[in-house]
Amino acid sequence: MGMNYEARQVDNVTILDVSGRIDVGVALAFGAGAGVPLLEVIRDFAKRGQHNIVLNLRDVTYIDSSGIGDLVSSATTLRKGGGDLRIVNPGGVVQKLLSVTRVDTVIDVKLDETSAVQAFSKPEAR
Repeated sequence: MGMNYEARQVDNVTILDVSGRIDVGVALAFGAGAGVPLLEVIRDFAKRGQHNIVLNLRDVTYIDSSGIGDLVSSATTLRKGGGDLRIVNPGGVVQKLLSVTRVDTVIDVKLDETSAVQAFSKPEAR
């Protein structure tokens, strides 16, 4: 099973509810089997002026090294545009991987969606 996502807007923040697996660079599948890497999806939103993105990973069952790379590259892309990336609700395996790879020191991981959205209105020290 690949990845799927649904996008929704809360104030000036785009929330992507992601499900499935983020792996081998083909992170998000939509339509009839057409695969698109997570990084490309994020870049597409950024090109449309949506630079504040929250990834809801509640329903992500697996992420590999290419998926981790897509997360870091996505954060870099959004920051260059004046925005940022936040992660919420990573499950046990995903949370452990974010911690082991120290991605959680580069990308803000919040406990819930409300805190992630509110964090975009507060200055952040990194």
